[in-house]
Amino acid sequence: MPLETLSRQAFWFLSRSAIAIYSRLPIFGALNGVVAIIRYKDSFLAIERSDGRGLSFPGGLQFPRESAEKAMVREVREETGLEVTRFTFRHRYYSSVEIPLNISVFDAEVTGQLRSSWEGTPGWLPVAELRQRLVPNQRQILDELT
Repeated sequence: MPLETLSRQAFWFLSRSAIAIYSRLPIFGALNGVVAIIRYKDSFLAIERSDGRGLSFPGGLQFPRESAEKAMVREVREETGLEVTRFTFRHRYYSSVEIPLNISVFDAEVTGQLRSSWEGTPGWLPVAELRQRLVPNQRQILDELT
């Protein structure tokens, strides 16, 4: 079995397990997460998640003592291979869908070539497709963008 397939299966298992456990036992309270909104014409960059949960904007959890800005830049690089060249903080909101999260949202500009990661495959998608398949804790963002 190719290494890429194994790593995606590992991500599926880890992601689904972490959500299942933390949704029932949030021992650290609300976690801090980040999301980058990256536009190209009438499309947005989204990740087809390897855990089968649908689409998500590039982003993820902040490490302890990591700023939201640094976490966003790191997550975009890890998930898409792109480098953030400029960003603007949009807002922060709380979501209790699945697990408790404080999510910082940024508009970002990027450079580089898209590449997949163990977390999923990035691609440019129109709002209509995002609206149908975006993970539940990010739907509020889409409502504010349109």
